[in-house]
Amino acid sequence: MKVNPIHEKCVLVLNRQWQAISIISPADAFAHMATDNADGLDIEAKDTMSPTPMTAWMQLPVRPHDRTIGTANGAIRVPTVIVLKDFAKVPIFTPKFSLKNLWVRDQGQCQYSGRMLKASEASIDHIIPQSRGGATSWENCVLAERKLNSDKGARTPAEAGLKLIKRPIAPKPVPVTLTLKNHLGIPDWDHFLISPAA
Repeated sequence: MKVNPIHEKCVLVLNRQWQAISIISPADAFAHMATDNADGLDIEAKDTMSPTPMTAWMQLPVRPHDRTIGTANGAIRVPTVIVLKDFAKVPIFTPKFSLKNLWVRDQGQCQYSGRMLKASEASIDHIIPQSRGGATSWENCVLAERKLNSDKGARTPAEAGLKLIKRPIAPKPVPVTLTLKNHLGIPDWDHFLISPAA
């Protein structure tokens, strides 16, 4: 099902210190602007940015590359970035336990064999098996090859003749800014998001 453009997450939110803290839909962005909680950021170039309140925003000309929404008064530009007026914090992101996040923590590597895995080859291994009281937690789970995990069964690594490459730990919480990615390739966001290392 196609997402209505008004609900597509394509607007970067900055706190009042201009730090990126989330990505929201145009509907949510306009709600923040209409209630005077945020200004749209009129960006002409990386060094020409003007916070613009809703009334002035509605008068901005629509440029060829702008996303727009239709209103009773005609099309208006969808902001690519908004700046909150009163919110100054940067929320902290703590990864939730999942196979996907375990994959990220263990960098796609089987924690017993050291082999780099394809997604279809990966599974979650409980170091202390669940049948023996082992918890599903960051500290008791590692990424493992499916076959190796199946062969290990309800045994501990020592009982199965396996050795862990490294002791599993929970990922450290990080500022949410570090987790935001420009998957849509919106040039206006590049000034505010940390580029991944080349």
